[in-house]
Amino acid sequence: MYRYQYELLKNEAIYIAGPECFYTYGYDQLAAMKAKAESLGFSVTLPNNDPLDMENEDLQKRADSIFANLKKVMLDTTAIVADLEAYRGAEPDSGTIYEIGMAYAKGAKCYGYTRDKRSFATKNIRAGLKDGKTLDELGNCEKYNKLPFSPCIIGSTKIIEGSFEDCLKTMIVDKEEELKYYTQRNHFVDYTTARTVMTKDKPIVYLSGIERYQENAHEVFSKMKEICEKYGFTVYTPVDWAPGVKKMKTDNLYKWAANLFDNYQQHVRNCDVIIANLNDYRGYEVNNEVGFECGMAFQLGKKLYGYMDNTAPLIEKIPHLAEKREFRDHTGSNVENFNYPVNLMFGSSMKIFEGKFEEIISKVAEDLKRVRDSDWIFK
Repeated sequence: MYRYQYELLKNEAIYIAGPECFYTYGYDQLAAMKAKAESLGFSVTLPNNDPLDMENEDLQKRADSIFANLKKVMLDTTAIVADLEAYRGAEPDSGTIYEIGMAYAKGAKCYGYTRDKRSFATKNIRAGLKDGKTLDELGNCEKYNKLPFSPCIIGSTKIIEGSFEDCLKTMIVDKEEELKYYTQRNHFVDYTTARTVMTKDKPIVYLSGIERYQENAHEVFSKMKEICEKYGFTVYTPVDWAPGVKKMKTDNLYKWAANLFDNYQQHVRNCDVIIANLNDYRGYEVNNEVGFECGMAFQLGKKLYGYMDNTAPLIEKIPHLAEKREFRDHTGSNVENFNYPVNLMFGSSMKIFEGKFEEIISKVAEDLKRVRDSDWIFK
């Protein structure tokens, strides 16, 4: 490490994100990563960095303590470095993607590292051919299957093929280039963070869901919108194009993904309420698109709700080796035991309902009546 580089990085505060905290020797690995980053001049925070309330008899309160620590840490974070390896399925850990969404929303730089930039069609062993198309186990996503990651990850994150250390090296070069760039007169201001739709007499709801992947997504979301509108909501979905975002005609999959991401992130900025489908997707995890949008929405102060087909605690839904063996799953990773039906990022940041979609919307409408005059709405 050169002295001038160390000086360049003194104000960079990295948050290290990933499922390592669930691994058998994960905390040792995280400590080594933290030490390496600090040796290069970065300041570093880790998941669960501060003292936590882990003796509380209420398991959910333990999870809420972890999430409160994350909120505090994210205030000072200038960059996030995320492990994008597949986790309990073909996608990265959904809690990690939630954290990327938070970091992106606050303007932090987003980096991710992976050994595997192959397409979902290759990584998802349940994918296959049908009528000449490459489809997932649900019969969806021909274009998505050709990508290595979801559009929200591709659009928000610089993805490094390699290790955590490779990511750090890239960040140093980027920092050098960034400082040079801002001395030039041709740099511009990015105005894309603003809302393009303002709340009037009805709260704006964004339906964040895996329904976007279905071939009949427009039809499915149309029916969902009708139900929401019955309860007095203005509704947008991932297949709607947000005001200010233009659908791009392109055969290039990365351009297509980035264009979709721009649309999704604009919907999150525009909405007052996000209602998210938290059901498993490509494994035992929340879909990455949904995870990112929830994290981004939380950081922006939106009201969040989730829904699932089964809201039993996560510990009851993922096969594991029981308490004596630390609830380890088939990969040796620890299964969360916080009495939430899903990763604590979601459980600690929103109410999660079970039932038919109209039942869910009815519960959301009833809950919103109690907070109708709160500061977050009609901003």
